[in-house]
Amino acid sequence: MAENLASSMANLRTPSSGGMIVSFGELLIDFVSTVAGVSLADAPAFKKAPGGAPANVAVGVSRLGGRSAFIGKVGDDEFGRMLADVLEKNGVNVKGLRFDIVARTALAFVALKECGEREFMFFRNPSADMLMVPSDLDEGLIRNAEVFHYGSISLISEPSRSTHLAAMKLAKQSGALMSYDPNLRLALWPSPEAARREILNIWNEADIIKVSDEEVKFLTNGGDDKLDEVVLGTLWHDKLKLLLVTDGPEGCRYYTPTFKGHVDSFKVAAIDTTGAGDAFVAGLLQTLAQNKSILSDEPALRAALRFACACGAITTTERGAIPAMPDLAAVTRFMGTVAA
Repeated sequence: MAENLASSMANLRTPSSGGMIVSFGELLIDFVSTVAGVSLADAPAFKKAPGGAPANVAVGVSRLGGRSAFIGKVGDDEFGRMLADVLEKNGVNVKGLRFDIVARTALAFVALKECGEREFMFFRNPSADMLMVPSDLDEGLIRNAEVFHYGSISLISEPSRSTHLAAMKLAKQSGALMSYDPNLRLALWPSPEAARREILNIWNEADIIKVSDEEVKFLTNGGDDKLDEVVLGTLWHDKLKLLLVTDGPEGCRYYTPTFKGHVDSFKVAAIDTTGAGDAFVAGLLQTLAQNKSILSDEPALRAALRFACACGAITTTERGAIPAMPDLAAVTRFMGTVAA
């Protein structure tokens, strides 16, 4: 099945394949420790890597052969211009990217544990992405979205919160498939309660939601993320088409209105898990943009999720998010050489 799916994706790799996937949110620079197992204070050096979850997804989609666009704001500075250049070179439509002449581009320093998990320190006081206003939105780009993907970071403060809500409203009115990955970063929120409230305030607007096992625990106030009744009883809503719970190397669980199940991931030697979830989302959304019927076809959905897991697994084998996003050829090779 792995080889069949990879082959079918290869046949759809032209730039015009599928509808436009528009990602909204943050674009920043990750400074990733070059040595694992040390604190940020003890890291001898850092590797500069472009990142930001929605931007990672945009690049991931484009590298897989899809049509993607990014809407967000960076500083009118060296880092902001570098990030814009990175997106363009990766085939992402940047008509919706704005530059702030006052605030700087957001930065994040990332320390890696031995297992590849991360510790973050953010510099956003405020950063340009926090200052995006509704008039900055490229409404034409949003109206043309087949899929509109977003997170929760821009909900933390005004004016970006109002801008986020306005973009969602326009996308939904235009018939886009709404994709939500909260991407919880508690260090950025004023309190855990504020994070939980704002993340859940827009929950019922999404058609597709991807959360990690740790986010399930947080959003359910410590509920057992392994129990279906906890996940469905708290996080399911009647308009939802697909709910995904990812668990790193263990793969993911999927829930739809008519079926549910689990898909295994791939065993790799993880170096840095930054961007793995975004690569997973990119792999799934690129498949959905070409064929939404997989949402009601369990075998096809399982194949798409297996493909998405491969995208995520490959990303963990290199430091940084955007630099590690695989192209379709890499995923095809990977899936052809591992056990299904």
